[in-house]
Amino acid sequence: MLDSGHDAADDRLDLLMAERGRLTGVAYRLLGSLADAEDVVQETYARWYGLTEAQRAAVDSPAAWLTTVASRLCLDQLRSARVRRERYVGEWIPEPVPGGAERFGGHAAPVVEHGDPAEKIGLDESVTMAFLVVLDAMTPAERVTFVLHDVFGYSFSEIADVVDRTPAACRQLASVARRRLREAAPGGPDPATATAEVVRDLRDAWERKDVAALVGLLDARVTSLADSGGKVPVFAHVAQGAEEVARGLLTVIEHNPDLRVAEEVVNGRPGLVGRVGGRVVSVVALDVVDGRVRTIWTVRNPDKLAVWA
Repeated sequence: MLDSGHDAADDRLDLLMAERGRLTGVAYRLLGSLADAEDVVQETYARWYGLTEAQRAAVDSPAAWLTTVASRLCLDQLRSARVRRERYVGEWIPEPVPGGAERFGGHAAPVVEHGDPAEKIGLDESVTMAFLVVLDAMTPAERVTFVLHDVFGYSFSEIADVVDRTPAACRQLASVARRRLREAAPGGPDPATATAEVVRDLRDAWERKDVAALVGLLDARVTSLADSGGKVPVFAHVAQGAEEVARGLLTVIEHNPDLRVAEEVVNGRPGLVGRVGGRVVSVVALDVVDGRVRTIWTVRNPDKLAVWA
């Protein structure tokens, strides 16, 4: 009998631990920082094990309980993020991660409500840098509601308990969030295979220091941003326009002759990783639309590159 009870406890623990990857995925999409997401997940489990045995036994769905607590912790962080961002030096870009959604494990929750499948966002799409940047422009309640419903399939009635709104209000929040997403990216990015070809050509032109080729690969209104956190040198302003961005790329490689750039998957999309002496010094995510690079996000803050070591 003791062995049987021990096995049941082990099974319950295994089920709880299996949620870690999905919880990290939820928190990363909400916060744009893998380090912060892991802290949230750690605190979520600490709160679970802070319950008494009777309290844990009374929870019908431990997975739902964990998601609710993690989402509320993220919501609290998002509400205070504006103050923290005001102290951040320079541009703030979400923390890039290698690979795609598979990094976080787990699966989306089953969709409880009927709805338009077009409203559902694929897990891989939801970790792209372009997507995370749009999420960052949303209000905390919009962001939490949109991610939990459209990405992970939770019902509005479940989400209402997280954001302290009515299900009808949550439905409206998700609708506003979708509109923001459509306005920011009306056409959507090119398929990954087409993007990979553009990224490869960009890297080759960059290495050749071919300005004309670079300009030809960039959208006329391309924007290039760099996040250093004030810890390493970057251009002090946001570069705009194909000519200015191309010249900026050449300046980088001319001032860093030991820089080696490789094509790698960044947040589920083809990107570039810069190394000096084998050490990752920059990660570049790109938004490619209609065969041209529309946005370049370069993360150089070493605190955001730890996962690439």
